Amino acid sequence: MSPTVVQLLESCRDTLRYDVRITLLAAGLIFLLALVLGVWKYRQMLVSQDHRAHPYVDIAHRAALLYSFATLLIAAFVQFSAWPAWVNLTAAMIVVFFFVAAILGYISHGLRRDTVNQFEHPDRALKAAMAALVVGEIGGFGVLLAGFVAGQWF
Repeated sequence: MSPTVVQLLESCRDTLRYDVRITLLAAGLIFLLALVLGVWKYRQMLVSQDHRAHPYVDIAHRAALLYSFATLLIAAFVQFSAWPAWVNLTAAMIVVFFFVAAILGYISHGLRRDTVNQFEHPDRALKAAMAALVVGEIGGFGVLLAGFVAGQWF
């Protein structure tokens, strides 16, 4: 007798480590945010005279869509990494933190309608945030990529 859908789901839950499950949950939550942002974008397109959403509403929507799938990719590297789960989870959540922070920044500009280019007049805080984002995203993913390589070839 073949297993039921419920049995298959339960076996997946038992086989996925907590670091992978949390990263997949993050991907799902970011995707849900993208869907909600799509409604906001659609509403702005519907009521504006030029039928366009504010540029940062559009950017927030697109970024959330892309980051949700990027987070799925990160979950795959978490799954196949040789590092301990706490290392994988820490690295993954650093990257996810910066993904979400970027989306929230875009949402903030979309709500305020204060600019169409946040880099037009960058201040020291923006430059520091961008440096942290570069180090966090590249460093976090670098840890996961190294764990993947270590787990698959060494």
